[in-house]
Amino acid sequence: MPSSQHFINHVRIPENNDWVIFILVGCIFLYVFMMNVIERDASLRDFLLQKYFDASNNLPSWIITSCVTTLTLSVLISQYIPVVPKYIADLQLFGYQLNKFGYTLLAVLFFYLIKSTFGFLFYQSIGDGKKWTIFYFTSTKFYFILTFLLIILCVAHYYFPIDRNKMFLYYLCFFSFVFIFKVFFYLFHKNKILPEKWYYKFLYICTLQIAPLLLLWKLLFF
Repeated sequence: MPSSQHFINHVRIPENNDWVIFILVGCIFLYVFMMNVIERDASLRDFLLQKYFDASNNLPSWIITSCVTTLTLSVLISQYIPVVPKYIADLQLFGYQLNKFGYTLLAVLFFYLIKSTFGFLFYQSIGDGKKWTIFYFTSTKFYFILTFLLIILCVAHYYFPIDRNKMFLYYLCFFSFVFIFKVFFYLFHKNKILPEKWYYKFLYICTLQIAPLLLLWKLLFF
């Protein structure tokens, strides 16, 4: 009787990350559209250094930059989500369920919508509504630069042989540094985008910077 033979399949199925390229290319096209149409062929230097009173179409630029930030951040951190919550996974739309990227995108989008809404209400409630437009004009420049760093990290994360478990700690350090830098950027920017009184500054940082971030962390990792 012939002895049984064990066959080992050495064929490795490579991970398909085409969806990452599609998203990143889409983000780049959004920026090309923004710079050529909305910003009227402005150069990168002119866009970053323009003054508030000389700028136009600030709201569309802010919306596009926020969309790119949401997409690139979701692409980068979606693979670290331990599991999609059951109450989300059970929801189906046309027979499709949300995967980790879809759930992360939904959570980050919810985070930015809540944060922006409460930011607007905060400035209106303290009687400084005009400063809100200066705030999102200034923050657009910050997030515009950040998104390019996120695009680079996405490419390195998905297309280079790195240890993703170790990289998670580096990502935590990176985003912690970005958060601290952003707070000081808002505090000391020459446009004076935060309220004048110190207790309003403290209230803004605690309730509209730290609290939403903790909520996002809870949604994604707990």
